[in-house]
Amino acid sequence: MDNDITVLLRSRGFKVTPQRLAIYEVLYNSKEHPSAEMIFSRLQSVYPTMSLATVYKTIEILREIGLVQILNAGEDSFRYDANTDNHPHIRCLICGRVDDLEGVDSHHFINMIAKQTDYKITGQQFYFYGICPECQQKSN
Repeated sequence: MDNDITVLLRSRGFKVTPQRLAIYEVLYNSKEHPSAEMIFSRLQSVYPTMSLATVYKTIEILREIGLVQILNAGEDSFRYDANTDNHPHIRCLICGRVDDLEGVDSHHFINMIAKQTDYKITGQQFYFYGICPECQQKSN
């Protein structure tokens, strides 16, 4: 993974820094779709001089080179996902957890929208909202 990102960053004219690699590693190894603040908190003990601005700048670079997608699941801040394949997400309205929805085929729906609107669909993001199993347990 590190070698791939190193080659990609350099080929697009970006410097390869330990902080950039660490930020991508957090995203790549996370299923929780962290916010920039969550990434910053996770890395602060290892990189105490790194700023939150560095996290935001790095995320924008990673998005620009196609390694990260930005999620707007209806919160005050964005979440980030290293899985850039088109896939839906679900967010808990109580704790804010964001999960991938695996195995959901949205091609039929996208094709229907394209046909109905004559748009050439170039991307999509689906968000579902509900109460996660842990929060349901807590409320019982």
